[in-house]
Amino acid sequence: MNIKTRFAPSPTGSLHLGSIRTALYSWLFAKHYNGKFVLRIEDTDLQRSQKHSVDNILHELRWLGLNWDEGPYFQTKRLDRYKDVINRMLKQGSAYKCFCSSQKLELDRIKQIKNGVKPRYSRYCRDLNINKIYNKEYVIRFKNPISGKVTFNDAIRGNITFENSELDDLIIQRSNGMPTYNFCVVIDDLDMKITHVIRGEDHINNTPRQINILQSLGSKIPVYAHLSMILDEQGNKISKRNTNENIMDFDEKGFLPEALLNYVVKLGWSHRNQEIFNISEMIKLFSLKFITKSPSIINMKKLFWINKHYINNLPLENISNLLKVKMHQKKINLKNGPCLEKMIHLLRHRFNTINEMANSFRMFYEEFDIVENAATKKYLILNNVSVLEESYRCLKNISIWNDLMISQTMNDLSVKMKLKKADLNMILRTAITGDQYSPSINLVIYLLGYNTTLFRIKKAIKCVRKKNL
Repeated sequence: MNIKTRFAPSPTGSLHLGSIRTALYSWLFAKHYNGKFVLRIEDTDLQRSQKHSVDNILHELRWLGLNWDEGPYFQTKRLDRYKDVINRMLKQGSAYKCFCSSQKLELDRIKQIKNGVKPRYSRYCRDLNINKIYNKEYVIRFKNPISGKVTFNDAIRGNITFENSELDDLIIQRSNGMPTYNFCVVIDDLDMKITHVIRGEDHINNTPRQINILQSLGSKIPVYAHLSMILDEQGNKISKRNTNENIMDFDEKGFLPEALLNYVVKLGWSHRNQEIFNISEMIKLFSLKFITKSPSIINMKKLFWINKHYINNLPLENISNLLKVKMHQKKINLKNGPCLEKMIHLLRHRFNTINEMANSFRMFYEEFDIVENAATKKYLILNNVSVLEESYRCLKNISIWNDLMISQTMNDLSVKMKLKKADLNMILRTAITGDQYSPSINLVIYLLGYNTTLFRIKKAIKCVRKKNL
């Protein structure tokens, strides 16, 4: 069998983690079997479909490296094909025109509810003689079998059975002539020779209807695999309607595509106790057999942990290139400070995201005004001017500017000034960075360099004296 999967998003918003998991699992399954992965844009909802959403979907998939072998196909460009099939179904009697008004349908629904019957279409027009009806709007419905069962073997959940008597005669073409989602999906999967449909569990109820349409056309039924839902940290289902976050927000926040894929693949699939997977390992190990039926819950702490792993283990050049882009976006001029690659090598173990790294590195490339905050109020005070002046003199006398000499100078300063090392570090950290949080002060001094370090200490001394005039 030539394996073929598809990812078929609707361009009514950006992709979220659930969408990406569906795309990733479909992509991995195809790659595992040397098959093909098809991208299809389901854009028949003309009122809600948006061009910029299509652009975002393509950009997000490319950013993640989930490249497609075929497509993107657009349903709106296949309308003639859908209508040809519908006309054939009308002729063979597996579909029919329904002239029922919305008012009649609503009255029928109210009556059914009052009688304790499950609301559904009454099939009033199913065997109607349409020759007697003229100049009236209609929809086209699929003539679903009235008796029997639909059973399919879900690759994740096992056998699932539906009674045909519980299924409605669903609309396959609206009154405006536009075919509906459930119908277009069937014809697309048929024409594109899709062998495996991997999608969310919210589509389980669509599956028997789609199978019945395929059987009416004498077509082969694909294998279906329905993924359990993903819940946010509050236990709510994530979807386009209840989340404002899209995949490119993760890029903006400094998450790496490798880390995001690694995190998403674990939202329902596992291989022993392994946590870190590169893309080659995912392709090699992925199997529908090891996908859980239980919901997955978002854990941002784990995503940060995985992202930190990749920041520390990807080649330094990769991290450098990403960081340069991020710092350019933040308008940080890299010509005004130390070697970025050296900074990354020495400090990347501290950071969870590229964004954190860029924000922390800003102080190495930009001068800042000393502002009043908790740190400056506590440490940049008149009583500490003597400490700053002595620090200036001792650091100025260092002949070889390296971490070892700076560390020795700081130790000597602590003894000479009769200060705890931690207190000395905080005074200098606040003077040099303007904040109480930074990497090791010895390392900061080393990376800032001789001239910038002395300049900032002198600036802090002037600031304290001016404030106390």
